[in-house]
Amino acid sequence: MTPPAPAPYLAAMLGKDLLGIETLPPAAIEAILDRADAHAESRHGEALEGRTQINMFFENSTRTQASFEIAGKRLGAEVMNMEMRTSSVAKGETLIDTALTLNAMRPDLLVVRHPHSGAVDLLAQKVDCHVLNAGDGRHEHPTQALLDALTIRRAKGRLHRLTVAICGDIAHSRVARSNILLLGKMESRVRLIAPPTLIPPGVAELGVEVTDDMERGLEGADVVMMLRLQRERMDGGFIPSEREYFHRFGLDAAKLARAKPDAIVMHPGPMNRGVEIDGVIADDINRSVIQTQVEMGVAVRMAAMDMLVTGG
Repeated sequence: MTPPAPAPYLAAMLGKDLLGIETLPPAAIEAILDRADAHAESRHGEALEGRTQINMFFENSTRTQASFEIAGKRLGAEVMNMEMRTSSVAKGETLIDTALTLNAMRPDLLVVRHPHSGAVDLLAQKVDCHVLNAGDGRHEHPTQALLDALTIRRAKGRLHRLTVAICGDIAHSRVARSNILLLGKMESRVRLIAPPTLIPPGVAELGVEVTDDMERGLEGADVVMMLRLQRERMDGGFIPSEREYFHRFGLDAAKLARAKPDAIVMHPGPMNRGVEIDGVIADDINRSVIQTQVEMGVAVRMAAMDMLVTGG
């Protein structure tokens, strides 16, 4: 395991904002996970005491918004959730004007989720406070990849040189992209399993293996990460039917048997039981770490906000 970087260097590696995994070096990733490990064992802190955190979610996401809110409050922050559907944006205000208005209020942290790739980065350029990307379009979802990494590291004892199968709607998934980037930095082998209609063009250039054969893709896997079918981002017939999709690409006991006996099962949620994953597998306490992912989400978000504000 790469040791955490000393705080001054870590602050330089993280920068002002956490917008994606792509720019994070392995040492910074490990340091965030180490801090998250500490926060997972202690539910309260003071790193954000007297600070203001604003959550701006332009897309619905109950679990991610709740996770950031709980994380901020556990660190002592004053947390405000902006209702974007009734904000000035809904009346025609541009994202930049919204950013400038918020900047004048002098918040310490902005947590932003937006349906368009690059929107969070644009906003971050216009404000003085720290910005955390809670998911932008099909681009990235850095804290989801970090919480997945922490879950894997706790279950497997390491992140390096594992075989990870990511299965499902790769084309519309920012979770998949961030995980591919993070696992690649840790020298793990990543296999993408999906029908050709749900594989984005050029993804093999990221150093992953691609297959539409579920059983072959799961062979010898240490980690099986299932993804949700994101119908809200689909504009055509990407799959013939949910029943056929589950038959070929849904995770059941027979398919999981091709992975290693101690392979763990993951899903970023929300799950479509009987479409992406069999309910029995999702609830299997010996294989499924889905609830652990939710728990680690709060710890990782506490760590990310703590380290951005304190500089490491």
